[in-house]
Amino acid sequence: MPPGQSGDIRSVEWGAYRVPTDGPEADGTFTWDATTVVVVHVHTAEATGLGWTYAPAAAGHLISEMLAPVVTGRPASDVPALNTAMARAVRNTGRDGVAATAISAIDVALWDLKSRLLGVRLGALLGAARPSVPVYASGGFTTWDAARLTSWLEDNLACGRAKIKIGEAWGTAEARDLSRIALARRVLGDRELYVDANGAYSAAQAIRLAASFPDVRWFEEPVSSDDLDGLRRVRDSVTADVTAGEYGYHLGYFARLAGSVDCLQADVSRCGGITEWQRVGALAAGLGLDISGHCAPALHVDAALATPNLRHLEYFHDHVRIEQLFFDGVTPLGPDGSLHPDLTAPGHGLTFKRADAAAYEIAAG
Repeated sequence: MPPGQSGDIRSVEWGAYRVPTDGPEADGTFTWDATTVVVVHVHTAEATGLGWTYAPAAAGHLISEMLAPVVTGRPASDVPALNTAMARAVRNTGRDGVAATAISAIDVALWDLKSRLLGVRLGALLGAARPSVPVYASGGFTTWDAARLTSWLEDNLACGRAKIKIGEAWGTAEARDLSRIALARRVLGDRELYVDANGAYSAAQAIRLAASFPDVRWFEEPVSSDDLDGLRRVRDSVTADVTAGEYGYHLGYFARLAGSVDCLQADVSRCGGITEWQRVGALAAGLGLDISGHCAPALHVDAALATPNLRHLEYFHDHVRIEQLFFDGVTPLGPDGSLHPDLTAPGHGLTFKRADAAAYEIAAG
């Protein structure tokens, strides 16, 4: 395609939408009543790419001010080069946090756009490594009572694995944590049980409590993900796989974290998009580790499909609700607890339901 005619990026637009939760929600260290999603469209003369991130509206304003000028006028096919250019543009602002989420949303939109221009499914463009993507149900908030937790677990038995939140009130409700874990174990039967403390415990506390866990396979953020020594101590002392990484905003973070966990988590909506996800996956593979996708299942599915050392993808309660509300073409959960994307659909197969989302809009650019 000749430069400046087709295939070059003409504009970037975004909108921020705040969606209330379907009830009070909390984990071990945070409470919330709504989720904000920033939806991005990148346009060429011939096609439009769609991406999004779960981040404050500030990510959208940063896109307008710092990132859209960097990518506009450049070839849409050069996604890694554009990712690098965006990372360099925020050098003085700081790559982590809001800037990383903004880069991630555009990066996903660019990959979607490139595959649409080529007329192929994104998973096929990236190179499918598996026929489907296994998921685990994720919810089990500390605000849910026994009846709500039981109902949610029963509704998700087909996944074959489910994760609940523990570490309530910064680890000060140990008896309730253990009671909820025991309840989940009973409901799940022989299915896999995962727990997530969201960094609420100390290392010694996490090790002591884990000794009482009833066949828990996955212990997520038993301590702060910044506490690499603590993560390593827990990993070396418990039978469950210890994992972290959802707050990783660049490859260097994951390189430091890899020596302290059994499985790396990465989030396409935070880590720098699909471009950086692929680098993290390769890093993990080189160290003999799996990678697991954090939340945003519809956003991850194509990248996950193309990852040989993928363990699974988090089917997170809040994001499943939002993605089904906001997008057409979301891959339904199969009866085998996996996602089987339609490989005949171009791009990632999703289109934005703008009219349905309009009621939740809080900002745009």
